[in-house]
Amino acid sequence: MTNILIIRKISLALCLGLLPLLAWAGPQLHYAADAPQLSFLRIQAVAEMPEPAVDPLNGRIAYDENRTARVSSPNAGRVTRIAVQPGDRVKAGQPLLWLSSPDLGGAVADLRKAEADRHLKQFARQRAKILLEGEVLARKDYEAAEADLKQAEAEEQRARARLNSIAPGGAGADGSGALRAPIAGIVADRQVNPGLEVRPDMSNPLLVITDSTHLWALIDLPERDLGKVRVGQPVSIEVDAYPGEGFSGKIASIGEVLDPVTRRIQVRCAVENPQRRLKPEMFARITPLREPAHPVLMVPNTALITLGLQSYVFVESAPGTFEKRRIALDRQHRDFSVIREGLKAGERVVTSGALLLNSEAVK
Repeated sequence: MTNILIIRKISLALCLGLLPLLAWAGPQLHYAADAPQLSFLRIQAVAEMPEPAVDPLNGRIAYDENRTARVSSPNAGRVTRIAVQPGDRVKAGQPLLWLSSPDLGGAVADLRKAEADRHLKQFARQRAKILLEGEVLARKDYEAAEADLKQAEAEEQRARARLNSIAPGGAGADGSGALRAPIAGIVADRQVNPGLEVRPDMSNPLLVITDSTHLWALIDLPERDLGKVRVGQPVSIEVDAYPGEGFSGKIASIGEVLDPVTRRIQVRCAVENPQRRLKPEMFARITPLREPAHPVLMVPNTALITLGLQSYVFVESAPGTFEKRRIALDRQHRDFSVIREGLKAGERVVTSGALLLNSEAVK
């Protein structure tokens, strides 16, 4: 009777986590190299990685607006020639396309008339000065000629400023001008064709130029997780295009206002993209990491077999050989669990198909 009571107390202590986990492994399963069961398994090595502060959040990759320019036409006209294609690298000030525009022609004509009027008033002022020095002309007439010259110079400056605002690169005599790149970068999008009639109020820009080596990752953060993030905190980014590969970033800003409908706040992360593998508008899973960095062992929850209060995983001890091993969890999140005991870094764990192996083990 005494032995039975001792065994019961030990079992209760194990269930409550009052005693350290004892090494335990169930029977091993062996499969031939061509066994059909192996095709249903997915096996991953357990690796140490920074512990997430929250569960992975849905987000998307976006342009870095600090390094992006959306180019539109400042005046109405017709596109006569296009010099760039999507994917081309351009320099600041490089011509992108040429426009034929009545507004541009009018601005050129206004400037020429202003220049001609200034020349005329300048000659009139010079004659008035000579006549004044010869005491042939009254001083008030000379002062009037000087005032006329200043007015003509002001009108010329106004006409030149207007022309520069609608055609910074200058314009031809026929009213055609080049639309130039405001920044250096890559032509990411082009919504213009030769012959297209353009207006300043068009809903979409004609061209998008960006430096795609710098991007943003945008998160809609739930209100309950707001206290777990801060500016400068590192994040890990995963996209479907590169399974199992993570990209690094840092939180650059946290929004000031919560969306009253979704109860979420937008968090913007800065992402370095030197190889241009990430593309704007990709969907992403973004995980803010806990600080200070503390490497932990993590497995996806699909790898766990739960029996009562105990958790198990299947570890590949050799090719085609699997053992059922008891583990102790430190914390369990929505998609993954942090391992406290029972696994070592580098061991290969079945992350998909563990239920199949468990059904084989209990036969």
